[in-house]
Amino acid sequence: MRLKEGKNDHTYIVVEIHIELNLERRLEALGLTEGSEITILNNDKKGAMTVRFRGTRFALGRRIADNIIVREAAA
Repeated sequence: MRLKEGKNDHTYIVVEIHIELNLERRLEALGLTEGSEITILNNDKKGAMTVRFRGTRFALGRRIADNIIVREAAA
């Protein structure tokens, strides 16, 4: 599933990132890599979504979130 389809307060594992190379490298520098855990803090379907990974909160735009493939983390 795509990250933008995720639900609030759920944790997911990043499977793939399909975005421009320079933006993918920037996300990697921030710690968002394949296999990382990412928790959705606010996904109200309007504008950017708020997520947490590597202990830090980030706002991700819809276009970016649409290009991150995730699977649900085991409970």
